[in-house]
Amino acid sequence: MTADARLNPDGAASLTLDDVTGQSLARGGVADALLHVERAWTGAGSWATAQDHICRVVAGPVDAADHAGLYYGAPAIAFLLHAAADHHPRYRTASQTMDEHVLRLTRRRLDTAATRIDRGEPAAFAEYDLFYGLTGIGALLLRHHPCSDELAGILQYVVTLVARPRREDGIELPGWWAAHDPDEIVPTPGGHANFGMAHGAAGLLAFLALATMDGHVIDGQREAINVLTTWFDRWRQDGPKGSWWPRWITRDELNAGRPAHTSPGRVSWCYGTVGIARAQQLAALATGDIRRQQDAEDVLVAGLTDTHLDRITEPGLCHGIAGVFQTAYRAARDARGPALADRLPALADRLTRHARGDEDRRHRAHGAGLLTGRAGVDLALETARRSTPPHTGWDACLLIT
Repeated sequence: MTADARLNPDGAASLTLDDVTGQSLARGGVADALLHVERAWTGAGSWATAQDHICRVVAGPVDAADHAGLYYGAPAIAFLLHAAADHHPRYRTASQTMDEHVLRLTRRRLDTAATRIDRGEPAAFAEYDLFYGLTGIGALLLRHHPCSDELAGILQYVVTLVARPRREDGIELPGWWAAHDPDEIVPTPGGHANFGMAHGAAGLLAFLALATMDGHVIDGQREAINVLTTWFDRWRQDGPKGSWWPRWITRDELNAGRPAHTSPGRVSWCYGTVGIARAQQLAALATGDIRRQQDAEDVLVAGLTDTHLDRITEPGLCHGIAGVFQTAYRAARDARGPALADRLPALADRLTRHARGDEDRRHRAHGAGLLTGRAGVDLALETARRSTPPHTGWDACLLIT
C-alpha cells in the first residue's frame, strides 16, 4: 500500500489509540523506528529490524489533519522516511508522497495563522512551536525542501511573529505571547512569553539562525534575529551560579521588568540554559557575532558543572541528561575553543550511568518515545558511543543542528 493511500485528512478523531500512538515521534513508534534506522546506519543494528519498525509505523492511517506537526502525524512520518530513504530507495517514493501532504498541510496552516494575525488574536503553542507548530514543520522543510515556497512562507510567518508585537490593555507584548498557560498545573493569568526551545523564543531563534546559516534568508530575517537576541539580553540573569533565563514570564513579570524567581531551573534542553545558550550560539554563527558566540559558549560551559548537572535526575532528551549531552555535543562541534569538547567525556559517562541506573523505571514509567522515553536516550547514547554526528540527523528535530 502506498503512503498516499494511508493518509487520513480527517484527523485523530477517526483513528484508534494505537494509530495515534504509533505515529508519534514524541511518545510512540516513530521514535523507536528512528532509533533502529540510526543503528542500522552505524552497523549497531540491522536494516531488516529497522524496516520491521518502519512497516509497523506506516501500517495504519496517517493523520494529515491540521493539528499534525513534526512530532505527530504526516510530518513525523516524513521525518522518519527521509532518515531511511538515502539507504533504501524503496522509501524515497513514500517520503516524496508524504512530503506532498506535508506541503499542503503547511499551506493550510499558514493561511490559518495569517487569519489569526489579521484578527489581532494571540498566538498559541500549537500554531508556532517545535513540537506541533510551524517552527517544527519548518525544521523538516529546511532539511528536505529548502527552496520551497512553503519554507519561505514559514520564515515570513516567524519573522512577522517576532517583529510585530501586540498591544493589549496598553501593554506591548511579544508576538509569540501565548494567552494560555505553559502547563495545565501552572497558571499564568493574562498569558505568558515562553523562553524555551520547545515552545518559545529559543526555538524561534534557533530556526531563523539555522535557515540563515543555510543561506535561506528573507527580508526582515536578520532583524528578527536581533529582536530575539535583544530579548534574551534583556531577561538574562547573572548570579553566583552563572547566567540563566526564566522558563517564561507572566504579565506581572513583564510589567515589573524582572522574573519572580531568583534562581535558575534545570539546565535542560527544553527550557534550560543549555538549550537557550545553543540557540544564541547558532544566532551568533548566523550573524558573525564573535562576542555573542564566545559568551554563549561560556554560559553553556558554566552550566555543565556538577552543581547544575546533579539537579538533573532523569535520563531523557526533553528534561534530562540525554538532551544536555546531545546539545553540548552539537555546540562543541561549532565552538571557538576546546572547553565544551573537554566536558563531553564526563557528560557521556553521566548519561551512561543515568541510562543504566534508570533502565527498569524507563521501561515501566516512560516507555517508548523520543522526549522522555528510552528511544531518545538510546539515540543520544549512540552519539556518545561513536563520537560522531548521527547518520540520520535525528537531532534536527531538537533545533540544535
